[in-house]
Amino acid sequence: MGEDRDNQLIEGEIADYLLTDTGILISYSKSVLRTVENISANVALVKKITGNKKVPVLIYLKNSPVPDKETRKFSTGQLPQIYTAMAMVSKPGLAQFIMRILFNFQNPPIPIKSFTDDKKAMEWLTQFL
Repeated sequence: MGEDRDNQLIEGEIADYLLTDTGILISYSKSVLRTVENISANVALVKKITGNKKVPVLIYLKNSPVPDKETRKFSTGQLPQIYTAMAMVSKPGLAQFIMRILFNFQNPPIPIKSFTDDKKAMEWLTQFL
């Protein structure tokens, strides 16, 4: 990923972000309990980073506490406002667990796929640029 050297890591409360030259947003998730407040602040941060443009996002997942139902519902509703697609990179099992919690077997509002390999995740996201 040498071409992204000049891009700044932008720090947020629930994740740090890096916007790649190709226009894919990389999110380094933090082990923080998600709340409606910190997700709202995060959505504002993402919009600032992307200049209010919807982008594909690659998330490096971390284990974090399970948010309450209201927060999960809010979070799911926010996704299509800021992202065109989401690739989740994690150890096997973690992404599936998070998808079950977040979407509870409903269809996610944007294309979402889980990966253990970030190169494959990046390749998949390029179609959503």
